[in-house]
Amino acid sequence: MKVEQIYTGCLAQGAYYIESEGEVAIIDPLRETQQYVDKAEHENAKIKYIFETHFHADFVSGHIDLAKKTGATIIFGPNAETDYEAYIAKDNEVFKLGNISIKVLHTPGHTLESATYLLIDKKGKEHAIFSGDTLFLGDVGRPDLAIKSDLTKEDLAGMLYESLRNKIMPLPDDVIVYPAHGAGSACGKNLSKETVGLLGEQKKTNYALRVNMSKDEFIRDVLKDIPPPPQYFAENAKMNKRGYTNFETVLKKGDTPYGPEEFEKIANYENALILDVRDEQEFLKAHIPNSIFIGINGSFAPWVGALITDLKQPILLVTPQGKEKETVTRLSRVGYDNTLGYLKDGITAWKQAGKDLDSIKSISVDTFSNHFENENIHVLDVRKDGEYKSEHLKGDNVQHFPLDFINKNMSKIDKNKTYYIYCAGGYRSAIASSILKARGFNNLVDIIGGFGAIKKTNLPKTNFVCPTSL
Repeated sequence: MKVEQIYTGCLAQGAYYIESEGEVAIIDPLRETQQYVDKAEHENAKIKYIFETHFHADFVSGHIDLAKKTGATIIFGPNAETDYEAYIAKDNEVFKLGNISIKVLHTPGHTLESATYLLIDKKGKEHAIFSGDTLFLGDVGRPDLAIKSDLTKEDLAGMLYESLRNKIMPLPDDVIVYPAHGAGSACGKNLSKETVGLLGEQKKTNYALRVNMSKDEFIRDVLKDIPPPPQYFAENAKMNKRGYTNFETVLKKGDTPYGPEEFEKIANYENALILDVRDEQEFLKAHIPNSIFIGINGSFAPWVGALITDLKQPILLVTPQGKEKETVTRLSRVGYDNTLGYLKDGITAWKQAGKDLDSIKSISVDTFSNHFENENIHVLDVRKDGEYKSEHLKGDNVQHFPLDFINKNMSKIDKNKTYYIYCAGGYRSAIASSILKARGFNNLVDIIGGFGAIKKTNLPKTNFVCPTSL
């Protein structure tokens, strides 16, 4: 028996490869599925099952493409309804894989069809659970994504309480927990950085598994301080339920190089968004006017999903050399399938063609400190609410709204004023600056190093309060 976690840091997502006696099951595959096919072929094995723990909202699964490539059966838990061929399992139904078994535990709460898959080894021992978004390390899945007219988030939280108490907690302490996500995912509040653990440890340390916890206490604690879901979640869930364009087709279209003239013509004709994914300092120094920055080296896909409101938006790319395919792939993981191509040879080619360039001023924290102490400047903090509440600059002209909700809060700032913008380290402030610049805010100054650098100065700050969640 072989169990391998295939973890993708950008999405904080774990897919799983399980093999026994030449038969393979894949759990929650990523959009790009050839990696699983190649791995199975290398092991002289055949993919038999594709288990989906639920209709994912934070990424587009590769289950449909993988089934077409391999003939494997897609399996969902009870209550799932799909627009493509899939097997809807019954609670406690068992699937044989070589000399091991995978048992379906229906664990509604995060969503109605959520299932946890219990791996039973050849000796009949309960070995591991693949818990999807039902149970994370340190947390449980948010119960506010599958609300229907006859259900509330409190109803779903109550279901989750019962699922955990009746299906998961009775399992032995030495059962391994393989969750769908780790820290960085928006599917929970307090996910651990660890991505594999033991159920016994979770029973001791996970706030949601407290032994004497009542259902009312559970509902209160799980829903407390839960932030609104990113806007793209609902669309990704629909794609996972209804189907999507073949990944290879998406990649072929997006991996198309264009020279500056043709790139510019397509941008204008298609009303395409120019997305620049280079390093933030490179973007700030020189970029195509009205382009948006979301760097490939940060939490790229989730930020794209949070900030680009239309998944069908035509996109043209400016990337570091050799990052073109990776960028198209990572966009497709969250459902952005309308990438038209990229600028061949990047900004260098744009400069050589004599095209216009724009920039955003960037200053050191020492320079910022001098301005803050001696001038009546305006400051914008774009960190998350929890970060801001824990500690921030004090001043009458310090404003705050999270980058996640910049599109809703733009009216709160004045185009005629100059804003000094910071986040924790510089990545999010560059994104915010690019969006504001494209919307006509021309007086922007980015603070290098963000609040991490500001904390080391003597500028007035609120007293640090350890946040319960960010």
